[in-house]
Amino acid sequence: MEEILRQVFGDSSDSEDWESEPDPNQRWVQTEGIKGLWMCRDFLSPQNQSALLSTIQNELCGNSVLKHEWHFYYWHYQLKDVVSLQAMRFGDLPGWAAELSDSIKEVLSCGSDSHLIELGSSCGGKENVSPFSPELLAREPLFDQLILNLYQPGEGICAHVDLMRFEDGIAILSLESSCVMHFSPVEGTSEDFLVDGEKDPLTTRIPVYLTPGSLILMSGEARYQWKHEINRKPGFQKWQGEELNQKKRISITLRKLCQVE
Repeated sequence: MEEILRQVFGDSSDSEDWESEPDPNQRWVQTEGIKGLWMCRDFLSPQNQSALLSTIQNELCGNSVLKHEWHFYYWHYQLKDVVSLQAMRFGDLPGWAAELSDSIKEVLSCGSDSHLIELGSSCGGKENVSPFSPELLAREPLFDQLILNLYQPGEGICAHVDLMRFEDGIAILSLESSCVMHFSPVEGTSEDFLVDGEKDPLTTRIPVYLTPGSLILMSGEARYQWKHEINRKPGFQKWQGEELNQKKRISITLRKLCQVE
């Protein structure tokens, strides 16, 4: 496994430790047509992205005593020497992920004018609202499960709704390269969704452009009634008419396990 990790991330580095510092100029936008789907385009600066990747690299590829707390899955993608990786943590998150979770909670809980949230192009104006409900923000911890996925160029993920073993409220951070994630309504639920004043057909896909450092939050309808996917077939990875240059991408997903009574 050590060799696989070095192949994916390279050798550990001596970069500075990751420290999450929320940007007071962050702006959150709700995706039109999907209630409960929010994005912050520049949640992490390029410097913070680099520092976070170095911290992850050091934990997974160095001599960290925490490595045994991870669950690793890997497979060879297309070519034998190209490896895709999924790494999971349950319960206590690593320090960098806990800081990321705390940063999300801090920003969403902030009521100052510097964190006014844009409600989307069709809503007009700004309000002091939060992408997560007060009930979600009040839970402790906000997240206790993490998935780190490494996607090779051309590799995607099929349309799905996250398992019901996880509570409402999911965060996905994108790193290294851009992609288009498509959202489509779960069969049998689309009659309630309107786009441009008309009912959505089941085939409707709403594209969302994910850039490095961007963070999306899914709750309510977006979490339970919309599937999300990254389709790498020709024609799907386009934004504003331009085909994206597909490169290696890393995503970090934070979720909360349902409590077993």
